[in-house]
Amino acid sequence: RVAKALEPGHLPFRMEDFRRTYLRLCKEAGTEPQESLLAQLYETRAAASGARLDLTGQSLMVESCCVLGRALQKDILFTELVLSDCMLSEEVPPVLDLSFTGAKLLLSGLCSNTMVKVLDLKGNNLRGAGAETLGKLLVRNKTLKRLVLEWNALGMWEEGFSIFCEGLASSSSLILLDLRNNQINHQGAAELAQALKRNSVLQELDLRWNNIGLLGSRSLLDALQQNRTLLHLEMAGNNIPGDILKAIEQSMDHNADRQSTLQESRTRAQVLTKEIQNLKEEKSRQFLGLMETIDKQRDEMGRSSRNSTVLLEKLQEALSERKSAVNSLTAKLQMTEAALLLSEQKVSNLGELLTRVKLEKTELTDRQSREMKKQLEESAQREGKLLREVDSLSEKNHQLKNKLEESERRCKAQQDQIFSLKQELTNSTAELKLRLAQAEERLDMEKRRSKQAFEDMDSLRQKEVDHVNRHMEESERALQDRILKLEGQRIRLDEELSQVKAAMVTERIQAEEELGKTRAQVRLEEQERLSGLEEKLRSARQARDEAQGHCTQQKQTVAELHARAAQQSLEMDALRRRIDEMQQDLVGKEQEKMAEVTRVRVELQEQIGHLQAERTAQCGLKEKIAALEREMKALGTSHREALLDKESELSSLQERLRLREGEIQRMRENEAQRASFLQNAILTYVQGSPLAHYSPRK
Repeated sequence: RVAKALEPGHLPFRMEDFRRTYLRLCKEAGTEPQESLLAQLYETRAAASGARLDLTGQSLMVESCCVLGRALQKDILFTELVLSDCMLSEEVPPVLDLSFTGAKLLLSGLCSNTMVKVLDLKGNNLRGAGAETLGKLLVRNKTLKRLVLEWNALGMWEEGFSIFCEGLASSSSLILLDLRNNQINHQGAAELAQALKRNSVLQELDLRWNNIGLLGSRSLLDALQQNRTLLHLEMAGNNIPGDILKAIEQSMDHNADRQSTLQESRTRAQVLTKEIQNLKEEKSRQFLGLMETIDKQRDEMGRSSRNSTVLLEKLQEALSERKSAVNSLTAKLQMTEAALLLSEQKVSNLGELLTRVKLEKTELTDRQSREMKKQLEESAQREGKLLREVDSLSEKNHQLKNKLEESERRCKAQQDQIFSLKQELTNSTAELKLRLAQAEERLDMEKRRSKQAFEDMDSLRQKEVDHVNRHMEESERALQDRILKLEGQRIRLDEELSQVKAAMVTERIQAEEELGKTRAQVRLEEQERLSGLEEKLRSARQARDEAQGHCTQQKQTVAELHARAAQQSLEMDALRRRIDEMQQDLVGKEQEKMAEVTRVRVELQEQIGHLQAERTAQCGLKEKIAALEREMKALGTSHREALLDKESELSSLQERLRLREGEIQRMRENEAQRASFLQNAILTYVQGSPLAHYSPRK
């Protein structure tokens, strides 16, 4: 309500009206009014129209602070609030809650204010509670930029000052902070250093005439290595060595250089963006102008083309009307000629069809006869091959039988030697058994593979028999002296030979059965093929009969067509006579048409001349458009080059920034080394001083 009364639209013109509203609002709030505060508010509000509220030197009680706090909760037009030396007490009023004081009530009203940017609380003896409320104010207020807290006692209470430092760390708008004569010790300086590490907005900080000392200055120096936004830091009157003050000044200079370079780069980037936008606007304007000129030229061309098309359509309609009469007569002649040509083509096509059908019949008969001969020859060749294979197998069996008989005779002669050669004969029998097994497997493979398998088995058997013969001859030579010892083994060999004979007989029977099966299969296949060929022959004969019937029908149609052609020839003679008469009429009409065509040609030539003139004009316009496009390309290239130059400048600036950062890092390292050297020197000095050797007894 007080804020509404203080707004320029609701401000009374007379002091009495303003006083009445003020007294009424104080009664509603339950506070006692102050005449001095009322006069100061009216004077400052009427004179500055809401720019500044200065209450320096006036003692504000808790009730007046409550009224001001409620007034400041609204967005009134005060941008600067000066409350220096106002004796803002932290005593608890008897009417209000115990948790509120004068400073708290006033500062809590500023938490939601968005107009006040400068707050001066110089010489108000603010302590722990005031520090806490100020910390909350910095957290919640997003518009306050300057805060003056000179001649207060914020550093006396560590808890309240730590809350104030947390609010400073989270502040996003405060630029200037004055903390002169606030009794800040080295612990408060350490908390301020932690806040500065997290803050990225504060630019000016005044800490003169406090009790920071060596430890607090070191913590602040460490914080400045991470903070790059603080530009001014006043540290006089804090018992700080000169080297640390120089290091702080150097860090401030580095931050100032960084800010200046960043501002220069930002200004350059803004200038470049403005230039680019201007270039884009110029290009768009030029392009729009070109498009407008092109649209106008297109409209003019469309109008001229429309006029020319209208004239041409009229002439074409006149010509088409005259041509339609001529075309009707020519169409009749063409129809008659086309009918004659169609009849002749039909006759020729029918003759060609007859010849093709005859040729196809002859080709089919030849093909069928050839296929039958080939099939018969193939069947005969297969039968001959099978018979030859059977004969060869029978001969091989006879040879094997003869060889077996010879081997039996030799075994009888070698009965005396067999007894002494048990081991060698067992080896030979094992080899023979293996070879017989291989022979059986090969015979099975020969059954599956037919022709090639039989030939392979014959060659293998011949090789085995030769090998056996050689081995037996060698055994006869080597075993003549041992015949008497091998009578017992001869009996065994006889049994084995009988088994071999039985196996050979069974194999022979199986081979004969397989040959019979193959012959039966071949006969069945040949019968099936013959039946298929007979069916093909029957179908071919039926097709031949059908083709003959079709040929007879075509012959009848050809005869009918010949008769029709004779009739049409008579009609053609009559039509030719009519055509001669029509041609004479056409000659006269063509002469008239030629005269009219000459007139139309003259008119068309005149129109063509006009169109050529328009074309030349259009060519000139096209050349102008091409020139403008070239200019646009040249401008684009120039702009691109300018952009590239500016990018190169930005890169050079970035390199400079990197070099300066490297230098700053080197300076920091040197300063850290110097600080370490100083610390070591101080420690050595302290250890070597006479006070270090002082004993409690003395």
